[in-house]
Amino acid sequence: MQTPKPSLIQQIPFKNKGNIELYIKREDLIHPFISGNKFRKLKYNIVEAQAVKYQTVLTFGGAYSNHIAATAYACKISGLKSIGVIRGEELRPKINENPTLSFAQSCGMEFLFVTRIDYRKKTESEFIENLKKQFGDFYMIPEGGTNTLAVKGCEEILNNDDARYDFICSCVGTGGTISGLINTSSAEQKILGFTALKGDFLNQDIRKFATNSNWDLLTDYHFGGYAKIKPELIAFINAFKTDYGILLDPIYTGKMMFGIIDLIKKGYFLSNTKILAIHTGGLQGISGINLRLKQQNKPLIKV
Repeated sequence: MQTPKPSLIQQIPFKNKGNIELYIKREDLIHPFISGNKFRKLKYNIVEAQAVKYQTVLTFGGAYSNHIAATAYACKISGLKSIGVIRGEELRPKINENPTLSFAQSCGMEFLFVTRIDYRKKTESEFIENLKKQFGDFYMIPEGGTNTLAVKGCEEILNNDDARYDFICSCVGTGGTISGLINTSSAEQKILGFTALKGDFLNQDIRKFATNSNWDLLTDYHFGGYAKIKPELIAFINAFKTDYGILLDPIYTGKMMFGIIDLIKKGYFLSNTKILAIHTGGLQGISGINLRLKQQNKPLIKV
């Protein structure tokens, strides 16, 4: 995988009484197809797969998975075969109707569609052994891409210039990205994670990888749970695009930015605080989300 573009930092001119400065780090721009934290998570995993002479990478994901799309492209440009174990057998005949899966297939990814019940077994040894019987030996990357090598890649998101910020904010799915941010942050900084799904199990997952304790998870901005979307969130994302020229996704970054601005309004941050939000990408999934919203006669995300 080639070296990504340096991340651009943009100030969000959000007016507030406390003279709080809000910035966003555009990790979504570092690569056209493997953007944001997916590039970071895959970087050292692809290096490792090649180093130990694997020819195939296998991973897991859902209908509009950023990780599936990014893995397919990363394997394509790295000369590796890719296999995606996809949650939901009903998706098998609908590949061409699904922007994420059709893109991954165009990159050469082979799919195995499984029931939601079987998908829950994806970490069990018997399930994995059956996959090896079917596909042969492979380098396995977990759902969402989080493992030790993924955290190592995410540790490269922050650099020395970012030490000027008091708070670093990240959306949280599997905990890999925020763990990398925690590990490379300074003791004076606070890392805030905005969870995209319900549940407090993420604290335990992050502690497996995080080496510092200067972090906290905020669980009030998931809008009902993973991939749950409400009209209020869509309206916020569209207004943010209009006001600042930055597109957010509804699964992760939209919820995070909604939370940050809501906290600023509520006086969560002290006056003169400098906040850096990490834009982790995920924009490829908007096409699929808009298809679902259109079927439900709900407002669409303006791209």
